[in-house]
Amino acid sequence: MKTKPFLVGIFLIAGLVPALAAEFGDFTYGSDGVAVAITGYSGPGGAVTIPDTIEGLPVTSIGNEVFASCSSLTSITVPDSVTSIERAAFAFCTGLTSVTIGDNVSSIGEAAFHECTGLTSIIIPDSVTSIGDYAFSNCTSLTTVLIPDSVTRIGGFAFAGCTSLSSIRIPSSVNEWGRVEILFTMGIVLMSSPFSGCITLTSVMVDDGVQAIPDRAFLGCTGLTSVTIPDSVTSIGDWAFSGTGLTSVTIPDSVTSIGDRAFSGCTGLTSITIPNSVTSIGDYAFNSCAGLTSVTIPDSVTSIGGEAFNGCTRLASVYFRGDSPEGPEAFYDCPTTIYYLPGTTGWGATFSDRPTARWVLPNPVILGFGPSFGVRTNQFGFIISWAMNDIPVAVEACSDSTQSSWAPVGSVTLNNGSAYFSDADWANHPVRFYRVRSD
Repeated sequence: MKTKPFLVGIFLIAGLVPALAAEFGDFTYGSDGVAVAITGYSGPGGAVTIPDTIEGLPVTSIGNEVFASCSSLTSITVPDSVTSIERAAFAFCTGLTSVTIGDNVSSIGEAAFHECTGLTSIIIPDSVTSIGDYAFSNCTSLTTVLIPDSVTRIGGFAFAGCTSLSSIRIPSSVNEWGRVEILFTMGIVLMSSPFSGCITLTSVMVDDGVQAIPDRAFLGCTGLTSVTIPDSVTSIGDWAFSGTGLTSVTIPDSVTSIGDRAFSGCTGLTSITIPNSVTSIGDYAFNSCAGLTSVTIPDSVTSIGGEAFNGCTRLASVYFRGDSPEGPEAFYDCPTTIYYLPGTTGWGATFSDRPTARWVLPNPVILGFGPSFGVRTNQFGFIISWAMNDIPVAVEACSDSTQSSWAPVGSVTLNNGSAYFSDADWANHPVRFYRVRSD
């Protein structure tokens, strides 16, 4: 979709050529006596190389709209002398297929390459720290982008509408995604997504060190099926993955909050692992996740937002490991039974207008074969396996299984469905039977 009418207001407020601009070949430029800024281009297009010096002074800037709408431009080489590419410098250069950016550019300005529809790849040098709003928006042929570890900011809608982009890596250096937008008439503050409309984006890797997935980060990326969230992330923002194609998500133990509508409309989402670090789940967080059939809520969660699971039409079972949290209408319009563990408090006959039931756990299974069963480091042990994670189980033992004289000998917590238990006292008994129990 063309966005020229939207951006024209941005383009026309700046970038006017000074009345006394000097000329150098096909270029006009301005100078402060120390450095040169390219302010205009009147050449035929084709392959263009920006000069590194003019009149003995270094060229350090490509100004606003210098090449804007130059459809005949096919390639551009930016020399190492340049430190900034300004607003809309190459916007609407639809014939541009090749870009070489010098190693000293620190900022790529707002809409710098907006709607360069012929551009298929871009290498951003390690010198760049900021990618401006709309910088590569609507570059519909762009398939590959390498964001270097130097980048600290990715602007709002920076890659919006890049409908051929299939994967992206967010380096740990990035501490700002998107752009804050304040709707004064409505009193609403929003964060614009850098990847809005990237419908072919299927894989996202977020490097360890990134502390937050911001609001609307991947909103509407319908092709996104896989995302790696590192242990450094502490929060998942509002609408962060809303409307994506995610089928499963593992949230790391570092995350404490899941924002409003964070996964709403993820209709392909069939499983979600919520770690014991999460204390709050926002309003509509999993709204209309029609593929979810079962969810386990850890005991760390103290509040669940309104209609957090509204429209999860296949959600039949929700298992709570802790006390009853605050959760007004969290499971509205769900065919759900709420299960709670014995010994937890605050549970009535219903929760969020859904019926409740005591969570009776089936006993785990001892795998009594192969390397899972035997003596290790002079201790007898075995692997306990079960379908649930992070559930404590008790191990009991006796010398005569017919006398019902079972005594506790230890406990373990299942990690990823299994745990190894060892008994140092086994050798002191001529016969030793074991069993495992769960409440």
